Amino acid sequence: MGLMDRIRGEFIDIIEWTDDSRDTIVWRFPRHGNEIKMGARLVVRESQVAVFVNEGRLADVYQPGTHTLSTQNMPVLSTLKGWKHGFESPFKAEVYFVTTRQFTDFKWGTQNPVILRDADFGMVRVRAFGTFAAQVVDAAALLRELVGTDPQFRTEEVGEHLRQLIVSKLGPALGAAGVPLLDLATRQDGIGRQLAESLTLELAATGIAVPRFHIENISVPPEVEAAIDTRSRMAVTGNLDDYAKLQAADAMTIAAANPGTGGDAVGLGVGMALGQRIAQSTPGTTAPPVPAAQPPAQPAPAPAPASADVPPPLPTAPRWFLAVGGQQQGPYDESALAGQVAAGNLTRTTLVWRSGQAAWQPADQIPELASLLADVPPPLPPQG
Repeated sequence: MGLMDRIRGEFIDIIEWTDDSRDTIVWRFPRHGNEIKMGARLVVRESQVAVFVNEGRLADVYQPGTHTLSTQNMPVLSTLKGWKHGFESPFKAEVYFVTTRQFTDFKWGTQNPVILRDADFGMVRVRAFGTFAAQVVDAAALLRELVGTDPQFRTEEVGEHLRQLIVSKLGPALGAAGVPLLDLATRQDGIGRQLAESLTLELAATGIAVPRFHIENISVPPEVEAAIDTRSRMAVTGNLDDYAKLQAADAMTIAAANPGTGGDAVGLGVGMALGQRIAQSTPGTTAPPVPAAQPPAQPAPAPAPASADVPPPLPTAPRWFLAVGGQQQGPYDESALAGQVAAGNLTRTTLVWRSGQAAWQPADQIPELASLLADVPPPLPPQG
């Protein structure tokens, strides 16, 4: 400070502060030698408090209004009496202005994922980010614990400390909430309020509170998102059988989009499987059980004579059922049976049945199937 500051310091002060920085939490009133004079007028505005430190000790905290300060520094006289101290008064007095409004521009985020135990998905890694507000509620505690004699204490000096504290509290808060992963989005406000209370309690000794805490997003790894999408599709289809049909339809679409030997084979196999499922779920096409013998079927009634001008109905293709591994499969038409021969499910000894048969019979005893089994070798003779 120069000569004019020394001269100005000999007069009674008017001490005030108007903040134009928007990020200053604490500001110390500048006075030459920290020698605030007796009778100085202190003006404290709304959203501020003033902390008066007299002779090295915190003397008082002043609320908004105009106040008169009492010190041992008398104008001019204290300086003259301080000749043995280099014409400086040994009676130091300082005023710190502390902003009590909310600072709302704090952001937070998890650098590393938080591991949670979820009932539906097991161990899940989640990330989150959001914003929070901080506010000074005890100016004296703030000066003692964080500010000290710093002439200008800004939000950046406390912001990193707050962010680290938030990340350390996030995992326990999510775990204690006991909210399923699928419901976290609807419970973010409640979890935010819990975190705000926990952080305020943790920061009470420093005089800082967290009045508002917002979780903007909670994200999970891509594989968990894929599992959630799969579960949603299953819920839409209604049951596992419908979901299998949906998967088969997707596979057919992929095969159609990739023509070639591999794609054609995949499409044929998926189409046959889908046809089996649809046929089995169609009412009115059921086959008798697989036991070795069946009671003789009643002869079909003779068809009524047709009119000379009306053609008879078109013949319907026979629908065949197979006994594979003791389980009934089908029905199949003759084109589908060719695929069963290729798959090895239809051999000469496979039991087959169609409407009109009295009982299940080996395939090689049915003339209609002879052409399909022409290239199928007979069973090996028994070894002597």
